[in-house]
Amino acid sequence: MKKYSQELVVGVFVLLGLLAVAYMSIKLGKLNVFTDDYYTLKARFTDVTGLKVNAPVQMYGVEVGFVGAIGIDKQTRQAAVDLRIRKDIRLTDDAIAAIKTSGLIGDKYVRIAPGGLGSELKTGDSIFDTQAAIDIEDLISKYVFGKV
Repeated sequence: MKKYSQELVVGVFVLLGLLAVAYMSIKLGKLNVFTDDYYTLKARFTDVTGLKVNAPVQMYGVEVGFVGAIGIDKQTRQAAVDLRIRKDIRLTDDAIAAIKTSGLIGDKYVRIAPGGLGSELKTGDSIFDTQAAIDIEDLISKYVFGKV
């Protein structure tokens, strides 16, 4: 009888360990499996070079969301970016989304200037006023070859 109770304790311990690993994988991977605290907005840019899925979305220097997906809009022939914004952050249709770089050669992120006079954006709406990423390599090559 002791053998079975010892095996049961080990089995429960292994099961709890696996559940803890699964939970930490979801939390560290920033997957939203159990909660949906975000709504999705769309933005179209002429260039998203260096921007990655899960890149932060910031407003006033504070992270308010992340990039959910990046693709190509075949109708407008632009890069389409899905922004996942926290539900407690409300934006209006005169907001401006810009792709910025943290530091000189750092990672790309989306910065939102909120606006304030337009109507409130809802899930699936688009931010129409966007600014593409500045390509540092192009600027340097223009300067080096005297085209500035």
